[in-house]
Amino acid sequence: MSRRLSLAGQLLALQVVIICVVLVGVTAVTVAQTTKRAQETEGRRALAVAETLANARIFREAMDEGGVAYLRVAAESTRSVSGSASVVVADADATVLASPKPAQLGTRFPLGDSTVLEGPAWVGEREVDGQHAAVAMVPVLTGPRREPAGFVAVTREYPSVLDGLAAAAPNLLTYLGLASALGIGGSLLVARRVKRQTLGLEPAEITGLVEHRDAMLHGIREGVVGLDLRGRVTLISDEAIRLLRIPGDALGRTLEDLGVGEEMRDALLSGEVERDRAVASAGRVLVVNRLPIASRGREIGSVTTLRDRTELLELRRELDLTRHVTDTLRAQAHEFSNRLHTIAGLIELGESDEAVRFVHRISSSRSALTGAVTEAVADPSVAALLIAKVSQATELGVELRIAADSELPVLDGELSADVATVVGNLVDNAMDAAAASGQGWVEVALGLVDGEVDVVVRDSGPGVPAGMEREVFRRGVSTKTAGSRERGIGLSVVHLVCTRRGGEVTASSAGGSTFTAVLPAAPALVRP
Repeated sequence: MSRRLSLAGQLLALQVVIICVVLVGVTAVTVAQTTKRAQETEGRRALAVAETLANARIFREAMDEGGVAYLRVAAESTRSVSGSASVVVADADATVLASPKPAQLGTRFPLGDSTVLEGPAWVGEREVDGQHAAVAMVPVLTGPRREPAGFVAVTREYPSVLDGLAAAAPNLLTYLGLASALGIGGSLLVARRVKRQTLGLEPAEITGLVEHRDAMLHGIREGVVGLDLRGRVTLISDEAIRLLRIPGDALGRTLEDLGVGEEMRDALLSGEVERDRAVASAGRVLVVNRLPIASRGREIGSVTTLRDRTELLELRRELDLTRHVTDTLRAQAHEFSNRLHTIAGLIELGESDEAVRFVHRISSSRSALTGAVTEAVADPSVAALLIAKVSQATELGVELRIAADSELPVLDGELSADVATVVGNLVDNAMDAAAASGQGWVEVALGLVDGEVDVVVRDSGPGVPAGMEREVFRRGVSTKTAGSRERGIGLSVVHLVCTRRGGEVTASSAGGSTFTAVLPAAPALVRP
């Protein structure tokens, strides 16, 4: 309760200060307007007094005949009756004939910019005794030709600021009282609304929450991205900026403006809950978890966490290479053991000649296989992998063959390892699919075309389900129960290797599955 009053009191005090400033401004404007109107009124009154005196027949006759005594009596009488500050009468030479100040008699009246002796009346402002006053000058026209014989100058003082304030006081107090009541009432309503919108938190508490949130965003090891309903970034952590490789001034900007890839944008803006979705972005594999957020039953955006799994997949890649070697050695050992048993049996039966012929057949078959592979694939790492895969395919009952148009030169060590990774994972995936369909086959085509290493793996399996051609690469991270073999990770590794080199991998189905991987190869990475 005290906290609520504290915030309300602060808001009310602020509003009261604003109201006071506004009231002072209104008062100043009102007094200024009142003073302006009073000045205009005094000018009109001075002109009216001067015209009345100058147009009086007796006054004109006295002016024409030089009756100075009458002029002075008439001027003083007019000043007293009208309440003017002074009434001065001067002749055609601007010499003062009548004035409430004896010292001014016989002196020249200052005309300034007045043109009263030329005929028209003049109304203006003069400084009298250090104060501004309204001055009206009206010519006294005499004779048959109505020529100026002199003029009458009437001066009326302007009301002071206090006089103007006193004149405006009745209406001003009414307006100020009404404005104060409305302002205070409005301030209380605003304070109540702000209190409700800030969930009853004090300004210091709100500041603390913001600082705490910023500290968390800067310190958290996972990437965090908050988006509103328009796809604009509302909060982002330093780790998310690093993982997505986007500018630091990301707040308020859309993902497209920040240069985020299409696949990552699709994951962040999918509108659905995402759980452990693997997405390739800027040469990395990120695990995305996205949840929509709502306030008071209304969706206001989403929050997404990002975890880097690139290093894990790199380790998986190395483990896959080790697994390939292990599986190959196991298959070769099994095949070698069967052949040794056959040779031993022939020797025990005394069929030494048949044993020799059997050994020759095995040697020639292995030599033919090795020659066929090395003739098409000059790179030793990739060729050795394919030779090993033949034994593994034979064990699974699958025919593994090299396309007749394959021609791959010797590659640089890093590129050779990447190509071997791609070939190994795609062939494993194809052999699993072909083995499930019975007596199947797998065909591998390799080549260097226009500075790109092309890897095409076809199989006789059931093919990629319709609509899953891109999804098979996105769901790379999979967790299986103990004792089961993980699947899907190989395609994620292939996708990672290709995208990191600026290439791509695609899948299609036409009488089985066809996976096509493209890895750009600079000339320096291809050995002569």
